[in-house]
Amino acid sequence: MNSFEMLYRAYYDRVYAFLHRLCGDRALAEDLAQETFLQAYTSFHRFRGECEVFTWLASIGKHVYFKYLKRNKLHLDSANLDLVVNTYYTQNADPEEYVHKKYVEKAVRAMVKEIPKKYRDVVLLRIYAELPFSQIALALKISENSAKVIFFRAKKKMMEVLKDEFAM
Repeated sequence: MNSFEMLYRAYYDRVYAFLHRLCGDRALAEDLAQETFLQAYTSFHRFRGECEVFTWLASIGKHVYFKYLKRNKLHLDSANLDLVVNTYYTQNADPEEYVHKKYVEKAVRAMVKEIPKKYRDVVLLRIYAELPFSQIALALKISENSAKVIFFRAKKKMMEVLKDEFAM
């Protein structure tokens, strides 16, 4: 078994799960994971080990997903942002709460779509890939402190908008 096959076996499930959380579609996540590993295979010689392998693969996967959205003339609101909404809003079985949550979800989709790319990348890598700030910093070639600041600023802005719009 060669080293790339070992890498594929070791990280496929995590990459697939990351992409599934982004797109919310099992078949699409599978296709995107395959494309991610294909791109990783062709650029494996450029991996210098400055970050963890999963961080590198998640970064490739994120780019593959955004390329898919662009190619299919879709927008970030096609992404499954339930995780973002649930970060800011607790679940409840009450129908009124459910409707309210859907309004919040729509607002969060709009916010994520509107925030600058550097904020969006940090938010997506932190929430969906569940990467530590040190790995986000390596993937985006910024300092760890910058990654933390960017994430918390984005989170604060999103919370302010949610509080203003929905009296949360």
